[in-house]
Amino acid sequence: MGGEAFNGIVHSNETVAFYVVCRKEKTTLDAIVAAMAARYDAHGETIAADVAEIINTLWGIHALEE
Repeated sequence: MGGEAFNGIVHSNETVAFYVVCRKEKTTLDAIVAAMAARYDAHGETIAADVAEIINTLWGIHALEE
């Protein structure tokens, strides 16, 4: 599947949707974590772990580009 475009359906939640919206703009991982921590009133470490899981999942299904 390497190099193929993602063409499918992904079931996600509000947190994943927020991450995807953040990715539409040129931003950093730290900025995304800070925005999510503020939005969800959660600790940065918890959000950072959640974001890492989101990224790994999206990479695993080839839904992200470099």
